[in-house]
Amino acid sequence: MTAMKLGMPINYAGDFRETINNLVDYEAVGVERITVPEAYSFDAVSQLGYIAAKTEKMELQTGILPMYSRTPTNLAMTAAGMDYISGGRFVLGIGASGPQVIEGFHGVKYDYPVGRAREHAEICRMVWRRDKTDYQGKHYTLPLDEEHGGSGLGKPLKIINHPIRERIPMLLAAIGPKNTELAAELFEEFQPILFHPEQIDAAFGESLRAGKAKRDASLGELGIVVQATARISDDPQEITNAKTLVRHHAALYIGGMGARGKNFYNTLAQRYGYVEEAKLIQDLYLDGKKQEAAEAVPDDLVNSMSLIGSRAEVAERADAFRAAGVTCLLASPVASTHKERVADMEVLRGIFG
Repeated sequence: MTAMKLGMPINYAGDFRETINNLVDYEAVGVERITVPEAYSFDAVSQLGYIAAKTEKMELQTGILPMYSRTPTNLAMTAAGMDYISGGRFVLGIGASGPQVIEGFHGVKYDYPVGRAREHAEICRMVWRRDKTDYQGKHYTLPLDEEHGGSGLGKPLKIINHPIRERIPMLLAAIGPKNTELAAELFEEFQPILFHPEQIDAAFGESLRAGKAKRDASLGELGIVVQATARISDDPQEITNAKTLVRHHAALYIGGMGARGKNFYNTLAQRYGYVEEAKLIQDLYLDGKKQEAAEAVPDDLVNSMSLIGSRAEVAERADAFRAAGVTCLLASPVASTHKERVADMEVLRGIFG
């Protein structure tokens, strides 16, 4: 079976300094990757820079930078800078986000997510190789010439500093068929959300196979990165509490992240086979009945995409993620105390092997 790294996401709420000071404990028990989200909160890059100074071995992943908010060369510079200060520990995670955030918060038109993701990857790698910025794409033209609205004074340039790696790992967050295919073709890693390991073929199989058929061998095997809530306990109340968090998280995405007919996560739940359930969750959520929407999330989905229960039950779920090809599992420990959360991550490290 596929070997799995143990990773962990950082929540952008709460006391940041306390959270980061606690990372030393997680690193000591074998957590190998940390990710920082961005959404429309504080930027992820400044936080990761601070984390780089506080850790020694952990990989540092953006999870996820919306590509519409930065030019491809800005992303390349950022990644090269983060890789430099961390000693080669950076993973550039990007994604399209959605029109609610991109148009609502950034004021940028949400269009051509697949084409733009391809050009971002190609331009970033061009910059890291220290090639001159000479690129003629559908969405980005370097230098920007008069034909495309520029002054005609732009010159193709190389990044001044030498990146310590010319191939910084890139991850694409994707759940749609075309984006998933692109991830399998062009990126080192693919990160879906609300991941149900037993349904990977139904939801993503065709797209993954199509992308891998075009994949350059120099990229190596495609890594799959997923996130799962974690709580290892024999206490029924602890288990219920953890599953309740999963229910509300799933309901937010399946029910509330988008309008009817324009919700990528609702469509994903349907591809998993929860057609009627997905419709009900969305109807309840959009009608303001968030508690009822959470209660409508199927038990099977909650259990399948989580690491919650006794050690034996969690080990069984870990095997399912591993069998689905997951190479890095970002576990979100939800125990009530820091000591318990660290203990759960240490147990997971043992389960992962």
